[in-house]
Amino acid sequence: MNTKKYKVAVVGATGAVGLEMIKMLESRNFPIESIKLLASEHSVGKKLIYKNKKFTVELLTKNSTKNIDIALFSAGVKVSKEFAPVFVNNGSFVIDNSSAWRMDKDIPLIVPEVNPHNLKKEKRLIANPNCSTIQMVLILKPLHDFARVKRVIVSTYQAVSGAGQKGINELKNQIKTWDWNTKNQKNLEMSSTNKNKFYYPIAFNLIPQIDTFMENGYTKEEMKMTNETKKIMGDSSIEISATCVRVPVFRSHSESVWIETEKPLSSEKAKELLSKAKVNGIKLLDKPEKRKYPMPLFAENTQVTYVGRIRQDISTKNNALTFWIVSDNLLKGAALNAVQIAETLIKNKLI
Repeated sequence: MNTKKYKVAVVGATGAVGLEMIKMLESRNFPIESIKLLASEHSVGKKLIYKNKKFTVELLTKNSTKNIDIALFSAGVKVSKEFAPVFVNNGSFVIDNSSAWRMDKDIPLIVPEVNPHNLKKEKRLIANPNCSTIQMVLILKPLHDFARVKRVIVSTYQAVSGAGQKGINELKNQIKTWDWNTKNQKNLEMSSTNKNKFYYPIAFNLIPQIDTFMENGYTKEEMKMTNETKKIMGDSSIEISATCVRVPVFRSHSESVWIETEKPLSSEKAKELLSKAKVNGIKLLDKPEKRKYPMPLFAENTQVTYVGRIRQDISTKNNALTFWIVSDNLLKGAALNAVQIAETLIKNKLI
């Protein structure tokens, strides 16, 4: 039994994901010798609680990168590009939640239940995948192992917390200022105080754009799902098309997923595989006759990924299934997965 404890730093500690990282370290009883909470100058001096003790948020500098075993990053691409290599050069393992390193061929992109074998002692910089990708590959893995997934078409329904605390605040503010008498959306459109994270009002609306558009007509978010899935699954031949939509839900992403498999895979077999998967954190919730199916309401603040509505595709004779996935994007989609990567490093004696 490993009794060693580790010096941990959380970079971006006051952000939506950073706060959840701290909670996950505590709730999962991560073996911590010391914890350092780091952020930008705007957050320096704030007090955060870890195991009933107050910790003061410190400024992220080159000096704060020393004597750290594991650094959990959720501070954006720019900060990661500048500081992650410094931590690594000082001997730390860095688990980064930004998109800065995900598609670098030399950087492991890890979902511990899917590709833990890609973790190596010499690979000290590790990328945490995109939130919408994580929950999808978690469900694809058992199905792929049995029948090989050839093609994926996915539509996402992504919560505002995926855009950080500003996204959460924006939805809250827009709901508060909604005119319930006239149901006037124009009030939101004309109010600059309510429109700063999303280009359009998000309250009582859907926005079929997450991140910027690429030349091929897909957004960066959609291409992240495509490229990251292939890398994590270790199969570049999987064909993937994604449509990512921001919805007025505070927390937990939902996904409608269609897959085509190489071998026959019935809905009954898929349910069996998922219910018996050697993957902690998958919960099959598929009893439509009793109105039991995954919803953000169930997934919020839980460490499980729900899957349900599993059914054969009646539009084709090919081996095709459709199903519905819901997971807390701040937990398994970000903070929890990052902490699980750290746990896997310890379990596999890589640190």
